[in-house]
Amino acid sequence: MLDGVATEPPARAAQFASSPRGARLARRLAVRRMEEWGYPPESDASCAVALVVGELAANAVQHGRVPGHDFRLGLGLDEVAGLVRIEVDDAATAKRPPVGPPSSYPDGESGRGLLLVDVLAVRWGSTPRHPVGKTVWAEVSTVGEGSVPTA
Repeated sequence: MLDGVATEPPARAAQFASSPRGARLARRLAVRRMEEWGYPPESDASCAVALVVGELAANAVQHGRVPGHDFRLGLGLDEVAGLVRIEVDDAATAKRPPVGPPSSYPDGESGRGLLLVDVLAVRWGSTPRHPVGKTVWAEVSTVGEGSVPTA
């Protein structure tokens, strides 16, 4: 654990082409995994995870793209903590999300998607990945109205 954040990789991972189509497929996979875990696509938890995955995957494609490299999506469910951990790895080491809160960049041309991530996630951040790249991660709560498993 690092600063109270689990550092083990999520249990389910997949690699996608660094393209808009790859980002869409990552989002679809996230919704499917949530359904496998008992959260129907229309549940609050599944919708929040889909939005966060969509934004992080789109950012990996737009800002983290390195020719010849894909991005990786990792998803993990911690039923005890009531959290889904989302990790998106890309190969761009130099481009990192802003350190400050996304709302501190209101006039920028980008960054509003991270504001959405900031609102939907319990916490989020980024870490360097070795030998190159970074992981942008978020933890989304599964606890709340409409997000109770249907098992």
